[in-house]
Amino acid sequence: MSGITPDLLALQLFTGLALGSVFVLLAVGLSLIFGLLTVVNFAHGAFYMVGAYVGVFLLGLTGNFWISLVFAPILVGTLGLAVERFLVRPLYGRGIDYPLLLTFGLGLVLVELVRILYGLEGVPFDTPPLLRGAVDIGIGYFPLYRLFLIAVTALLVLALWLFIERTSYGLIIRAGARDPEIVRVLGVDISRVWLIVFAIGTGVAGLAGILSAPMRSVIPDMGSTVLVEAFVVTVVGGMGSLIGAVVAGLLVGVVVAFTSLFWPDFSDLSMFVLMAAVLLIRPQGLFGQKGLMG
Repeated sequence: MSGITPDLLALQLFTGLALGSVFVLLAVGLSLIFGLLTVVNFAHGAFYMVGAYVGVFLLGLTGNFWISLVFAPILVGTLGLAVERFLVRPLYGRGIDYPLLLTFGLGLVLVELVRILYGLEGVPFDTPPLLRGAVDIGIGYFPLYRLFLIAVTALLVLALWLFIERTSYGLIIRAGARDPEIVRVLGVDISRVWLIVFAIGTGVAGLAGILSAPMRSVIPDMGSTVLVEAFVVTVVGGMGSLIGAVVAGLLVGVVVAFTSLFWPDFSDLSMFVLMAAVLLIRPQGLFGQKGLMG
């Protein structure tokens, strides 16, 4: 431990924020969908994986990372539209188990389809040339791509917060999360709100997939691990809480990063220890069930 310096600790903090940014993107999508639709989306990891593979396809088609970054989440969100409209919607009102089982099976189908199209082996996804290398952030050199990941996540969270808190459609979403029957009585087509929210949630998962592709292996099973991580973050933050997803995602990322520095063998276990500790103190999670932004 003699080599531990303040600068190293600060760099490790940034490493945790970059890792936590991926967790935030995953948990935000889960929280949006659960907070309004009360659907536990077990296909969330598969949508993340599809986002990475759609990015691979678009990158091969256009040769442009930025085009892939814009259109991959849009295409995954469009897939989410179809899934909500034709598969999930008929199961509303039948209990939480039916959508859960459906999305679990859907996740398996998506993984098998990708295996058929791309095989079992992973595919490469290089960091775009503009974002390669490291930059001096005052405490040392830090990978430029990870700074980009942190910045994109911050901008997305800000955009979602402004959309939900500062727009009339966001007001409808918040009202629908609290009392959908009242929203229906007021003449709002709540099914359209559900459709948009599901698409946003899956689109954000797709964005997480393509952003993670240069850092993680792009393989058909890549969604299995992140699904567990996403649920850990969502439970720590509080099911249905967008603020909880953000805070818990960053917290889990930092905890994992520092554990890997001091006790590398326990880094994978650390997030589960954190989850257990939080649930012992607050069984509803850090931010509980106070609505989408509560």
